[in-house]
Amino acid sequence: MSTIVGTNIEVTNIKFDSDTTSMIISNTGQITAQGEGTATTNLQQGLAKAWLNMDCTGTPAANDSYNIGTITDHGTGDFTQNFTSNMGNTNYAPACIAQDDHASTSNFGGTNGHIYRQSTGLQTSAARIMGGVAGTGSRYDPKVLAFSIHGDLA
Repeated sequence: MSTIVGTNIEVTNIKFDSDTTSMIISNTGQITAQGEGTATTNLQQGLAKAWLNMDCTGTPAANDSYNIGTITDHGTGDFTQNFTSNMGNTNYAPACIAQDDHASTSNFGGTNGHIYRQSTGLQTSAARIMGGVAGTGSRYDPKVLAFSIHGDLA
């Protein structure tokens, strides 16, 4: 096996030993990698552009995050996560999940469960999420709220 060391390496394709292309880096910086079978994946499109794992007990605080600047607490179960780098448009896909220590149907479990949703129209600079008990309309702060955003950065 050989090792190449240098400041800049310019190639058109990176290939497996079998001479099949495994990764392409375009002149615009887009990276396409061979996925499962014959599928290819555009790495920029497949990566989360923002994510947050947030402790909601007391004053909301990030346990860990990417592309999240500040968190605004609007009251029980209502938060805005402000992006460090804006999204390119409002056609992104947010996904959210909450972790709760409560076992009663008043907060989690049973037939009610909790639900989190985008509380306003999608914005390029922030995501406002509120949630609570499904079917009752009552809100509460979960122990942990986690979400990710997939889409295009500005």
